[in-house]
Amino acid sequence: MIQLVLAAALLIGATGLAAAQTILRVGDQKGNSQAVMEAAGMLKDVPYRIEWKEFAAAAPLLEALGAGAIDTGLVGDAPFTFAAAANVPVKAIAAVRQSREGLAILVPEKSAIHSFDDLRGKKIATGRGSIGHQLILAALQSNGWAATDVQLVFLAPSDAKVAYTQGSVDAWSTWEPYVSQEEVLFKSRRVITAEGLTPGLSFEVASPAAIRDKREALQDFVRRLATARAWSLGNIKSYAETWGKLMNIPTAVPLNWLARAKIRIAPIDDAVVSDEQKTIDLYLRSGLIKQKLDASDVVDRSFSDVIAKGAGL
Repeated sequence: MIQLVLAAALLIGATGLAAAQTILRVGDQKGNSQAVMEAAGMLKDVPYRIEWKEFAAAAPLLEALGAGAIDTGLVGDAPFTFAAAANVPVKAIAAVRQSREGLAILVPEKSAIHSFDDLRGKKIATGRGSIGHQLILAALQSNGWAATDVQLVFLAPSDAKVAYTQGSVDAWSTWEPYVSQEEVLFKSRRVITAEGLTPGLSFEVASPAAIRDKREALQDFVRRLATARAWSLGNIKSYAETWGKLMNIPTAVPLNWLARAKIRIAPIDDAVVSDEQKTIDLYLRSGLIKQKLDASDVVDRSFSDVIAKGAGL
């Protein structure tokens, strides 16, 4: 009897040790997920270890995921599509819905550019395959312009910021929190936003290996993230203050961003798949990707129940 009890105790101990040894490597952009989870108190008593790795943009995050350096991370639908078409092993496991006002083409305060029409022939900085690139392509198609009607300058956010500030480019097509940072701190103006032009989707993505080998940790993580985002909708000031301290940026910047963004985590459903297909088709028409993808093949709906539970749906 004693031997059975001892064996059971060892088994329980080994199971607990295995759980404690699970390390979930999470890619983040500008303190996005980490900040909201910290502000909401969702990083307490996590039954596994989270290793946060911050990236300036989605492209390097997806490269790291493809190389096996991280397990999961937050990216926009455009770079996700770009990566999936390049056969990066990645699946979207949760959707991020938000307003599209924070995805915009910016110009300096004193620029003579006041509308999209004024951008004809001008240099616009953005990241290749990014959501900023997606916005430009969608705007060009919506206005019946050719790709050659503007000059695209592909730069990482840090380099784009320098080029934009120095006047080497006329405009910058970028996303939050860069948009709010430029608006609040430097009085930049939004010439056009993604409202009515793009789905405005982002995704929590994961590698197939992590989905297979770290499913319990991933399920718990996306549940906590969904709960944190739901909390943030009613606690914007608290979240903004935490984010500002974490990133060493004035609180006015995240307040500007979060008040209009209304960010929430949503399950992968038919509407999400349909919107992702629109992004795929846009990139295919623009020649940015060469192969036709089926959106349903690049998503994983098996996390929907825990997301709905976390979001209070």
